[in-house]
Amino acid sequence: MVEVGHFTLLLSTSTLLPVSDTQTPSDADLALQVQGGNRDALGMLYERYVNRIFTYVYYRTHHRATAEDIVSQTFLRALEKIASYDPNKGVFSAWLHRIARNLIIDHFRSVRPMQSIEDAWGLPDDDDVTHQVDANLKVDTIRLLLQQLSAEQREIVLLRLWHGYSFAEIGEILGKSEDSCKMACSRALSKIRAEVLLLLLTFFFHA
Repeated sequence: MVEVGHFTLLLSTSTLLPVSDTQTPSDADLALQVQGGNRDALGMLYERYVNRIFTYVYYRTHHRATAEDIVSQTFLRALEKIASYDPNKGVFSAWLHRIARNLIIDHFRSVRPMQSIEDAWGLPDDDDVTHQVDANLKVDTIRLLLQQLSAEQREIVLLRLWHGYSFAEIGEILGKSEDSCKMACSRALSKIRAEVLLLLLTFFFHA
């Protein structure tokens, strides 16, 4: 049994199909097992990515309860759509993040239909009373450092520096080519003064 936010996913009692005696199953191996009906494999994927997905969603919504709900929806949606995942077309982590990103967009469309959702990162919920001081400071710092960038550049920089994704993975998440993501990131970082960039890297890698 795996708890996902307010939801509980009941996993089957079947054991994971062996990949090898010494090798940890890859994301692709686990995804294929889930496609075959093995829900225990989903539990392993959940454990691998729940914190990463939560961080991504939280720093787009700035609201803990909303982030938890979207994370729950992300894994439930992934289970519903697992048959559509093709490891030959992209890595599982990018596929999962793309689901989360689409749910974030849907969330902002529903709560603020008259406001542009191009930059959902810049639209915090006003009623979050569960913010921790540390998280609040991180959000404020990120805003200050990245406010010079466009919405697209900002998301690429966050995915690259904060989440550590390759440009190929970022391209899969955003539906863009690897080269265009590289160029956008390069242009974004060139906009940031040298001392600000140093502070940004220090913050991300030592937080």
